[in-house]
Amino acid sequence: MIIAVTGASGFVGTHLCQALTQTGHQLIMLGRNDVQQDATQLATQLKGCQAVINLAGENISRRWTAHYMKAIYSSRVLTTRTLVSAMRLMDEKPTCFISTSAIGAFDSEGDYGESDPPNATDFLGRLSHDWEASAMEAESLGVRTLIFRLGLVLGRDGGMMKQLLPPFRLGLGGPIGDGSQPFSWIHIDDLVGAYLLALGRMEMSGVYHLCAPDTTTNRQFTKTLGRVLHRPTLFPVPKLLLQLLFGKGAEVMTSGQTLHSERLSSAGFNFKYETVEQALIEITGSKPA
Repeated sequence: MIIAVTGASGFVGTHLCQALTQTGHQLIMLGRNDVQQDATQLATQLKGCQAVINLAGENISRRWTAHYMKAIYSSRVLTTRTLVSAMRLMDEKPTCFISTSAIGAFDSEGDYGESDPPNATDFLGRLSHDWEASAMEAESLGVRTLIFRLGLVLGRDGGMMKQLLPPFRLGLGGPIGDGSQPFSWIHIDDLVGAYLLALGRMEMSGVYHLCAPDTTTNRQFTKTLGRVLHRPTLFPVPKLLLQLLFGKGAEVMTSGQTLHSERLSSAGFNFKYETVEQALIEITGSKPA
């Protein structure tokens, strides 16, 4: 299969593209300049592809200024709209379009299934609503469309673990705030496996939550990571410090939602890493006593 991928150079994109290549797929990797051009030019680049996977988006793990929030929005929503516009211009359209969304679509502290629409009224909620609505426009073109709402992606060479492991290995880790916020997560290998499954299952469409069954809290995650590394977790990170460092972006770290992934399981997906302890043992190469 010929598959076009946006955001191919990121943490998720790197792992996914490697797996797609290993399973015999041919890739069209679209960079930032490619998806910022007009739809007619993009349609030419997409010619011949059978699937499009949209992972594009500016990194949210940095300070959110008003200017950067506009970049976060445009890199997701406007890119998705351009992709759909390009597909509309194609004589032979892709058969599958997989786009991305985030757990920030929901109010914090809630409990949500895949049929629940985004309900948060803050920036992340508006972003996710517009992001998903833009992607679902592809359905009107006869393209099988899926939206993957991603939990926090855990892996040893990127994402939040790349930032967390150094202080935790030194015994300087701790929960964020009081640590009571829900922590919905997925191991990078399971995330990649879900994409591979979706490409081959023609009956899969609509919204899927890519989160492991074992939703925990930030405090429990922190304790588990400390136990796996044989390190104390005595130093909580104050919310005020995160707000000073990341501005409104601190909301991503200080709030959380409990997401359920029934539709993914019903589609026949089996998680390799069902518990956070299993995931952290693989990531760290260490085991609790």
